[in-house]
Amino acid sequence: MAKKKKSPLSTLFWSLGSLISSLLILAFGWVLYSRRYIDHSVAIGDLLDAERKDYDSPRAGRLSYYVDKFGKGKPVLILHGVHPVAGVHEVSPLFYGLRNNRPVYVLDLPGFGHSERGPRAYCSELYQAAIQDFILNVIGGAADVIAYSLTCEFATEVAVKHPELISSLVMISPHGFGLTHQSKIQEKAEASSFQNLAYALMAVPLWSRAIFDIYASRPKIASFYEKRFMHSLPSNIIETAYASAHQPGAHLAPIYYLSGKLKNPNVRAQVYDHVKVPVLVLFDQDPGTNFEMLSLTVREKPNWKAVRIRPSRGLPHFDRPGETFFAMDDFWKSVK
Repeated sequence: MAKKKKSPLSTLFWSLGSLISSLLILAFGWVLYSRRYIDHSVAIGDLLDAERKDYDSPRAGRLSYYVDKFGKGKPVLILHGVHPVAGVHEVSPLFYGLRNNRPVYVLDLPGFGHSERGPRAYCSELYQAAIQDFILNVIGGAADVIAYSLTCEFATEVAVKHPELISSLVMISPHGFGLTHQSKIQEKAEASSFQNLAYALMAVPLWSRAIFDIYASRPKIASFYEKRFMHSLPSNIIETAYASAHQPGAHLAPIYYLSGKLKNPNVRAQVYDHVKVPVLVLFDQDPGTNFEMLSLTVREKPNWKAVRIRPSRGLPHFDRPGETFFAMDDFWKSVK
């Protein structure tokens, strides 16, 4: 008796079912591997060659920071970015270049480094509170602030709401000046719903750590930073980022970032356009953003200045430290 031939539709469903089953097996296998074989308590020492202290913020929890007070003049607060493998390692040249000339503070933002990494909402308001409380209660007065990447948004929010705390703001490779941001403004409501769904899915305890482990693997870290350096990577940056990303609770803040909940698609109009303190933007090429709208902001706002540090790919303080410090020194002299 001849075999009954399968219909194309049943073959399609069978193939899809096999594919889904294979993907589920792979995903389950990765979750098990993450839980059993990846060390999430890697030894982590001080991430900068400096004195490290802790401060208990009433709103942002325990904050770790590095400080060198031997220089003179107005204090400088340096803020690293917020992304899956962020940390003070990506702003270290700024600290070492300024420490002999100015009192310098480098803050481990909530969810990173030695700062508190417990479960909570790692939202823009939390990072603003951390910056505000730190300047007010640790530095004790107005500071010049240097912020990198997404953290520029949070620092600018503080400067808008509390200009008495930030004397000037240096933004290194900030987000929010690309034309693509403008096209996303109309989609904000839909994007918000998608972000909430994405976060809800990624934050499920069963697999949230395993999802983050993909982004925090050494190959992923190397790929992330290789796109942002003109030359070879600093010898210790991959291992430093890896260790920092393999701590208890290290996945909690990055999950907010990965879901898209931290970025304001209309930050230029809602935040940047309202800052009154002097602003310097250092930029060139950046694989994570672009700067088509920056020249318009600089033309419209007399308190804004932009300097292109070329060639660089988002981390000019590593690739072009001389030009970076010259631009900052010239800016600070002009706003005294």
